[in-house]
Amino acid sequence: QVQLAESGGGLVQAGGSLRLSCATSGFTFSGYGMGWFRQAPGKEREFVSAINYSGSRTDYADSVKGRFTISRDNKKNLVYLQMNSLKPEDTAAYYCARGWGSLPRQYDYWGQGTQVTVSS
Repeated sequence: QVQLAESGGGLVQAGGSLRLSCATSGFTFSGYGMGWFRQAPGKEREFVSAINYSGSRTDYADSVKGRFTISRDNKKNLVYLQMNSLKPEDTAAYYCARGWGSLPRQYDYWGQGTQVTVSS
């Protein structure tokens, strides 16, 4: 079965960096786009970034453009989110998902999430 598992979250000071990883299994990873979303308490899940099946196309939310970088390793079935210059407003649970686009309904499988907390 399809499984997605995020890791790499934690507590970091503003201006710091974290790299999230998403390990996948149960499907042909190189055939699917992947995305990252986040959800803060009391807020809707929002799009962060996406990468197409080959890694040749990426997309970012305006709020993270220039600070976050998505990448993938099709040999290891991993997708990454490098987060630099973190801000307190980046605090949220971060989820990886299989699909492509900026809407949650465009993704069919989701991980359990990893918490990122940015202190000011």
